[in-house]
Amino acid sequence: MTDPHHTTALARTPLYSLAKQLNARMTEFSGWEMPVQYSGISHEHHAVRSTAGMFDISHMGKFRLTGKTVLQQLQTLVPSDLSRLKPGEAQYTVLLNDHAGIIDDLIFYYQGTESDGIEHWVAIVNAATTDKDKAWMLSHLDLTEMTFQDCSLDQALIAVQGPDAIAKLQTLVQEDLSPIQAFGHLDGTILGKPGFLARTGYTGEDGFEVMVSPEVGIDLWKALFTLGVVPCGLGCRDTLRLEAAMALYGQDIDDTTTPLEAGLGWLVHLDSKANFVGRPTLEHQKQHGVARRLVGLQMQGRNIARHDYPVMVNGKGIGIVTSGTQSPTLGQAIALAYVSPEFSKPGQPLEVEIRGKLHPAIVVKRPFYRRPPAAATL
Repeated sequence: MTDPHHTTALARTPLYSLAKQLNARMTEFSGWEMPVQYSGISHEHHAVRSTAGMFDISHMGKFRLTGKTVLQQLQTLVPSDLSRLKPGEAQYTVLLNDHAGIIDDLIFYYQGTESDGIEHWVAIVNAATTDKDKAWMLSHLDLTEMTFQDCSLDQALIAVQGPDAIAKLQTLVQEDLSPIQAFGHLDGTILGKPGFLARTGYTGEDGFEVMVSPEVGIDLWKALFTLGVVPCGLGCRDTLRLEAAMALYGQDIDDTTTPLEAGLGWLVHLDSKANFVGRPTLEHQKQHGVARRLVGLQMQGRNIARHDYPVMVNGKGIGIVTSGTQSPTLGQAIALAYVSPEFSKPGQPLEVEIRGKLHPAIVVKRPFYRRPPAAATL
């Protein structure tokens, strides 16, 4: 007899027990039990900005795509021209529905093509949309021409981020990481074992995301901890990505927003001849303009603009806040919001309604934080 009050147990990553040993505060996130903080959000945030922090992101979706027509087929699903990629390069992009709404934002990593024409690709997608992305891709891909392997639960994924991140990681990696450019990647040797390393991240800092077996992931986490890399949770991951004005799927972008509305026009390569899903909508928006734009807001006081708060001009609603926080780095309240295009220029004064009162804000350029150039070198 089934218990009517029984709820599905939350999934746990291979690093769950290590988080518990460090007394991490856990939270539910997209069906996973994940650490929201270890030593405190502010402390972890500043560690990533000043030295190095590490994140367990094993909950993210991980796909491997192999075959002779992978590029040809993927090109129909995204607005970015993937044919520009050389082996060892990657493209941040978006899966689009028929109306150019964003199904998910993701990264495609092109590993190379063998002499017999077999291409090798890796895709990393959001945890909350892994099943949706997989279903969408499988419904559009011809699997007689390629193989699609979901290795989401078979691999650990650790992000090592911050000015000292690469120097710390390098001591554990056999290959020289310094030639790898942003969005570059390689199959490498970590602690003597094989792993996939990509110079990507979600913090606005330099660093790598490392995909390894669960056993190696546990050893890697312990080794990084011994090197003084600070364990970080989802809490500071959110404040860091917001300072860097990186979109959070489900808040700043979703299947009702297009990349042109979301400030992701640089992902849309209409000069490509590819007939990708959603192209007609983007061509129309490019020609006639969009009805709203995602902008950065800086509050003019200490009040924080939160998700779904109304944005006003002269008492009239002209938009909505999607993400907001008190920036630990800048010491100011910042937010992302969709507003009518005529109010989207930097310097535009606006107001945000917070608990029935209007508070002044100003449109500012994104990102709110950009790492110093010196921090980008080894």
